[in-house]
Amino acid sequence: MKLYISHSSGFDYTSGLYAPLKKSIARDHDIFFPHDSKDVVNSKSIIQESDLILAEVSYPSTGQGIELGWGDAEGIRIICFYKAGSSPSSAIELISSSSFEYASMDEMLSKLTAELSA
Repeated sequence: MKLYISHSSGFDYTSGLYAPLKKSIARDHDIFFPHDSKDVVNSKSIIQESDLILAEVSYPSTGQGIELGWGDAEGIRIICFYKAGSSPSSAIELISSSSFEYASMDEMLSKLTAELSA
């Protein structure tokens, strides 16, 4: 399955999101990590070619909102997840297929694995 990872650039996504995903679900899926490359990428076309968007929505982000809007307009399934104690936008419920809160990386990975096999 082709997955697109969406997130704010306002946190340490390299170790706080990319590294755990690469060690776990990336073994079974083709995942695009938008900030792995220093080159400018056309994320809109990559999203259009994706089967699913995984969106870490703990932090507000205009760019992420645009990405999720593109995915929603294409009818792509969107799974949103956020850290316990954060307050994601209520608009997330309008565009996501499912969403969940997590308290630890292990919990996030466990819930994502369950969502991906559903």
